Amino acid sequence: MSPERTGGRAGVDWPEPVEILNEMGTAEIVLLCEHASNHIPDEYQRLGLDASDLQRHIAWDIGAADVTRRLSSRLDAPAFLGTYSRLLIDLNRPIGAESSIPTRAEDTDIPGNADLDASEQARRAERIFIPFHDRVSAHLDLRAAQGRQTRIVTIHSFTPVFLSVWRPWHAGVLYDRAKEFGETILAGLRGDGTLNVGSNVPYSISRDADYAVPVHGDDRGLPAVLVEIRQDLLSTPSGVDEWVNRLAEVLSAQKAETRP
Repeated sequence: MSPERTGGRAGVDWPEPVEILNEMGTAEIVLLCEHASNHIPDEYQRLGLDASDLQRHIAWDIGAADVTRRLSSRLDAPAFLGTYSRLLIDLNRPIGAESSIPTRAEDTDIPGNADLDASEQARRAERIFIPFHDRVSAHLDLRAAQGRQTRIVTIHSFTPVFLSVWRPWHAGVLYDRAKEFGETILAGLRGDGTLNVGSNVPYSISRDADYAVPVHGDDRGLPAVLVEIRQDLLSTPSGVDEWVNRLAEVLSAQKAETRP
């Protein structure tokens, strides 16, 4: 890692906005993990939050990065992971959306995001959001030029309880246009019926509140889904292993079915 940012150089406090794994991997699957990190540069003073708040879901998707890294290795799949907290700017929200730079997350106010001027909003977009998605777009352009089949899977996690409401699902598979791909993954994860895996839960895909699936997937005509795993199921290494194994089996079977 290079020294801390001085001028335009990336460093420990301002790392490159995307961590790329296995970019030349042979899989049809391309993995994204937009909420992989809870990092906030020191100059933002934790956006006025307690250090404990940065360990919560409001700052990142707990366990999602571990699943993505392991799955990238298992599938020989390229993976693109965000390196900054979603509280600075959310990589899975359109720029300008109310939730792009949240002033309140769940039940917590975010003081450092209140009353931001246009220049600070643009700064975060230019340093974090745009470079991340430019790298993803460049990779997808290259795959298209090479005539490679591509399916996009974005990895997320969700809280067991949201604003005092219990969420019964173990996982959810979210999609818009990629219904066939989404339902195939759902069927694979449901398997013997021991898991409660829902379609478009605990959220649903919308162009106003999502970015990767509609822009990198649907707009390009590529099958794209978002997988949500309940965070308590990823709290141990064995839990991560279980979900990596499940997803690897389902996604490998999907690949086999698409080939003659």
